[in-house]
Amino acid sequence: MPPVSIVLNILWILLGGLWMSVAWVIAAVIMAITIIGLPWARAAFNIAAYTLLPFGQQAVRRDSLTGQQDIGTGPLGLIGNVIWLVLAGWWLALAHVVTAIVLAVTIIGIPFAWAHLKLAGIALWPIGKEIVPI
Repeated sequence: MPPVSIVLNILWILLGGLWMSVAWVIAAVIMAITIIGLPWARAAFNIAAYTLLPFGQQAVRRDSLTGQQDIGTGPLGLIGNVIWLVLAGWWLALAHVVTAIVLAVTIIGIPFAWAHLKLAGIALWPIGKEIVPI
């Protein structure tokens, strides 16, 4: 990881990244407890790690990465994302948007606000995404 990404990730953790990552972990644990929610729990744990250290990484669709469709990028992934949206995605996205608005008030927080807005989009539709280094 380049030094700039390390500095940005440290600032990110201090400016809202930690509490949003904890929110993702809570969502993942709740999904895992239900047993039925294990596919969503896996995706939520992956996004929690990405939310903790987003700089130097990016989320991409798994089918564009591998060149072939899988269960998470096909019709079942679509159904899974709709269920996720209803159960947990909307409140995680809302938390990212609120954090982005608070950070956008300050000049130094604008890049971090932009990152929260990107994460809000991922919060709405996480299944079928893979986190890769830039």
